[in-house]
Amino acid sequence: MTTLNSNTIRTRFAPSPTGYLHLGGARTALYSWAYAKRHAKDGAFILRIEDTDVERSTPAAVQAILDGMAWLGLSADEGPFYQMQHMPRYRAVIADMLAAGTAYHCYSSAAQVEAMRETARAKGDKPKYDGTWRPDVGKVLPQPPQGVRPVVRFKNPASGVVSWDDIVKGNITIANAELDDFIIARALTDEAAQAGETVGVPTYNFCVVVDDWDMRITHVLRGDDHVNNTPRQINVLQALGATLPKYGHLPMILGPDGEKLSKRHGAVSVVQYDALGYLPQALLNYLARLGWSHGDTELLTMDELVSWFDGSNLSKSAAQWDPKKLNWVNAQYIKQVPVQQLLAWLHTHRAMQATPQLEAAIGLMRDRAETLVQLADLVGVFSTAPAMDDALIAQHVTPNAAVLASFAAALTDLPEWDKASIASTIANTLAVHGLKMPQLAIPVRVAVFGTTQTPGVDAMLAVLGKAQTLLRLHNAR
Repeated sequence: MTTLNSNTIRTRFAPSPTGYLHLGGARTALYSWAYAKRHAKDGAFILRIEDTDVERSTPAAVQAILDGMAWLGLSADEGPFYQMQHMPRYRAVIADMLAAGTAYHCYSSAAQVEAMRETARAKGDKPKYDGTWRPDVGKVLPQPPQGVRPVVRFKNPASGVVSWDDIVKGNITIANAELDDFIIARALTDEAAQAGETVGVPTYNFCVVVDDWDMRITHVLRGDDHVNNTPRQINVLQALGATLPKYGHLPMILGPDGEKLSKRHGAVSVVQYDALGYLPQALLNYLARLGWSHGDTELLTMDELVSWFDGSNLSKSAAQWDPKKLNWVNAQYIKQVPVQQLLAWLHTHRAMQATPQLEAAIGLMRDRAETLVQLADLVGVFSTAPAMDDALIAQHVTPNAAVLASFAAALTDLPEWDKASIASTIANTLAVHGLKMPQLAIPVRVAVFGTTQTPGVDAMLAVLGKAQTLLRLHNAR
């Protein structure tokens, strides 16, 4: 496995704003952020919004990406930058390439190019543009057709190979003969021509190259769906005389069934995980381990990730999303994070006000919750009496009405309402009636909290308070 190594580290996360920040994108951002932060003295993490797909890019999607990054705490050292704001720069580079002969105008229509590809397929060759307008030495080009605005194509090397040592996958080599002269600028529109432009809208693969060059990106970590783009981008960078970044292509994340992760697996916006009751630290921890490892470590802080993430131990195989494992990780964080963070979520999502009772309830219940939604339901029984289950009442409360009445009377006389006093009252009630703990504790739990299982009854009643405890015991009988 190749280890990233450079004196000046500059990584980037460059999502397209055609949708929300999904889990795969969040993992890519996390790895890029962590590696840059590992080299904090001379490293930088850049956020770039690749919004050249004007028809599909939306302000709402841009905001969803920014919100997702903010919720995860993956702050950029530079940016966000927007590609659509850099169009003059892209066009200037294309003009230089046309002058240098590393790019050329192509007048072939889309239908003609498709016919070229069909001809190649029929011959068993790789379907690609056949170079009709490519200005090779000694070649006589056709006369440009009137009224046709050309695209601009990159003049890809006709021979040799493109080879790079992929951070994740190892050496990858692709013959230039497999690549065609891809379009780097679309044909001019009437509006662009009237505005005085001489080059149409640059394409994604070209804009990425110029941005990586201008932003001095040293390491590109991205999904392995970009592997086919990399040789094309390398060739353009070499044509520009630019220094090549190191590339690493991360395998995709699969659903629990081994299929591509989709909405039915939970592939929603990362921000939606906030509403579902997941802590950002937990989601980051889970994503970090979803394709990377550090020995047997399952739980790690972001400081530890930054310290350990050196580009090694990245898996070459696709990762599999495991909701149960995510819930386990989230549960560990719910147990550990400051109460104030849990209070903030409960206030934002459930309008619960921070009170000493709520803090005490969290202390009792946090060990039983896998999500903050579950925690909200668990602590909710202290502020709102639960709906009574008739079957549970009939099974546990009605047959023990006399014992519960005796217990309530003893509680009424307590001068101090605290866990120790309640525990003593429970012990006395058990002794008077010759009962074992479950024979009193379960009826009390059902009568007061609507369930047969809770933490210790003495602690639960101490948090609930005297008035509510007596009222619920009375109402249940």
